[in-house]
Amino acid sequence: MSALVMSLRAFSQFVPEHISNSDIYLFIDELASEGIISVNSAIKPYSKAYIGQKLQEAEQKRTALNKRQSGELTFYEKTYRPERTEPDTLRWREPLNIFKKQQHLATSLNPTGIIYKDQLFTFVASPIYGFDYRTNENGNVYHTFGGLEAHASIGKLVLYGSLRDNHESELMARPGYFTQETGGAFKENNGGRKGGDYSEMRGGITYEWKWGDVGLVKDHFVWGDNNHGSNIFSGRTPSFAHIRLHLHPAKWIDFNYIHGWLVSEVTDSSRSYYNNGQYKAVMKQKYIAANMLTIIPFKNLYISLGNSIVYSDMGGVHPAYLIPMAFYKSMDHTLTHGVDNQNSQMFFTISSRQIKHLHLYLSSFIDEFSVTRLKNKTSHNFISWKGGFDLSNFPIRNIRLAAEFTQTTPITYKHDIPAVTFESNQYNLGHYLRDNSREIYVALSYKPIARLSLTGEYTFAEHGNEYAYIRVPEIADRPMLTDITWKSTALEFMASFQLLNNTGIWISYENRSVTGADVDGLSSQQYLDMFTPAFYQGNTHTISFGFHLGF
Repeated sequence: MSALVMSLRAFSQFVPEHISNSDIYLFIDELASEGIISVNSAIKPYSKAYIGQKLQEAEQKRTALNKRQSGELTFYEKTYRPERTEPDTLRWREPLNIFKKQQHLATSLNPTGIIYKDQLFTFVASPIYGFDYRTNENGNVYHTFGGLEAHASIGKLVLYGSLRDNHESELMARPGYFTQETGGAFKENNGGRKGGDYSEMRGGITYEWKWGDVGLVKDHFVWGDNNHGSNIFSGRTPSFAHIRLHLHPAKWIDFNYIHGWLVSEVTDSSRSYYNNGQYKAVMKQKYIAANMLTIIPFKNLYISLGNSIVYSDMGGVHPAYLIPMAFYKSMDHTLTHGVDNQNSQMFFTISSRQIKHLHLYLSSFIDEFSVTRLKNKTSHNFISWKGGFDLSNFPIRNIRLAAEFTQTTPITYKHDIPAVTFESNQYNLGHYLRDNSREIYVALSYKPIARLSLTGEYTFAEHGNEYAYIRVPEIADRPMLTDITWKSTALEFMASFQLLNNTGIWISYENRSVTGADVDGLSSQQYLDMFTPAFYQGNTHTISFGFHLGF
């Protein structure tokens, strides 16, 4: 019992496992759907320590796992073992441990990196490298990245950082593109080289205690259960700095809050100036506050309700929006009385794993709501809905079937004041298809052995007319998907294998058809260029392969 208590106390540092590490998140979700563990999957990222704790819980129920799950549990435990404080923690690190005689210092191949650990201080550093190559009828594109990530902990205080430089031969994630790929602050044709470069620095300082954690971080996060892009906070924007607070004071309640410094990319003419003949543009300050309260009335049933506000032109950070548990729209009515309000939103999610093997979820993002519109057949509220299920290991072991449907009404996510749009670096914070859109997504995957995944995916997506946000009563009368300006149908088959922890390879084939239409005075080609990189326009057969070391 004393060893178990010591191990649980060891999981006391918040170092986030990046949301791009889909393999570990899918495995944790699978364990939850099997009833092995319980998680609030609507809020990501999880910390490495939290994942380690959940793996330890699964270890206590290893007999309930099948052979492949047991193999994956053993595989993942190696990654998160540095978070423990048992004696001789580092002696298992073979091969490539060049400090074999050292008790507290080790190098490791799996996971790759260097580790120092004693009773007070822990330091872990790992290299980052990866590439992604794609080819089809429209040509070839590639993406390379490299860098270093590290974290250090002193007791319950943690500092972490992750730096990587990226190059894309063709920009695949401009702010306007309908893509799941994460955006960047691109420098195009840098040094005469085709494509774009961008640097992504993530990091933070965090402190964790028994029932909560707090931190100042610059990182990605996702709110809302999903299998193909959240419609609340999708995590697609370049990372931005934010204060995060997480409280879990009782088994039946979970609370999350962030206050973020968004990047407006809107020039503030009153603060811009000339210096020695050179114009210095200064951007408007832009902030976001958001919270999510989760109630767990029954085991494996999570009901979450939250709200957010994007605000600007208030003389900097406003103390009212530093209050974690608040309804910000009500505050806004007081703070901006007599002038234009800020941009507020509401959202809720329901996640149920009460039926073994099955995860059911529903999420809604409410941008603007009026009861009177419910009585008007020609009007609508500005809402995005997402619903789906994830069925694993039933009726056949190691088979996973997932499906979800997303629909977003016109004007949702939009705003007429550029300084308070639901965006950062011009990337929408919510669903990647934005407003007036619909998507059907289905995935079938098979894991014959641990670390190997074979997946087939089908995606149908369509986008309607582009309506401007104009403050007139008829704004709520914009019809849903009257004209289809953009449509995409994709069928993809992928095989991926994890060579080492956080190190993997993959290869895929995708048949995609992306078309536009002549609507509202714009040609089909203009809509294609607006929403899709040239590489994926038309009917394409794409072969992709890649490698990654770290995330």
